[in-house]
Amino acid sequence: MKHKRKITLGISAAALAVGLGLGVTSMASAATPTTPSASSSAVTDKPDNNAVRGERGQLAADLAAKLGVDQAKVTAALKTFRDANKPAGKPAKGTKPDHAAMDAAMAKSLATTLGIDETKVSTALTDIHAAEQVKRTAVLKTKLDKSVAAGTLTQAEADAVTKAVEKGVIGGGGR
Repeated sequence: MKHKRKITLGISAAALAVGLGLGVTSMASAATPTTPSASSSAVTDKPDNNAVRGERGQLAADLAAKLGVDQAKVTAALKTFRDANKPAGKPAKGTKPDHAAMDAAMAKSLATTLGIDETKVSTALTDIHAAEQVKRTAVLKTKLDKSVAAGTLTQAEADAVTKAVEKGVIGGGGR
């Protein structure tokens, strides 16, 4: 009987982890760029949602603050980048975003448009992404802690979900 209970708990935890992963992935995909296009060196990006992360204009605001540039100029530069790198169609099923390529292309484009050193832009993007990951991790931890407190999950299940996200087994692990 214990063996059957362990199997049931394991399956339940896996189903919950997948469910949470899909939810976290859905949230993350709203803020995650798509894969680079195979045609030329263009980088694909969902037109309005991804380059600005979270609240509309947040990436522009964060970059403007880090680079010491007017936010309107950064917003215009991001729009120019997004417009030049709109996807031709849906990415191939199962392809993963190449964040490094997208960030490199974005840093190069912003640096050129804003007249700023590309390394400075790249560093700012990296810092912003790291801060976003910290926020996503905190949100996930809060949700899992609430689920444990409510009795929806055990602490072991919450720990398993956290570990799965950290290892990239399920979405929400960031870049």
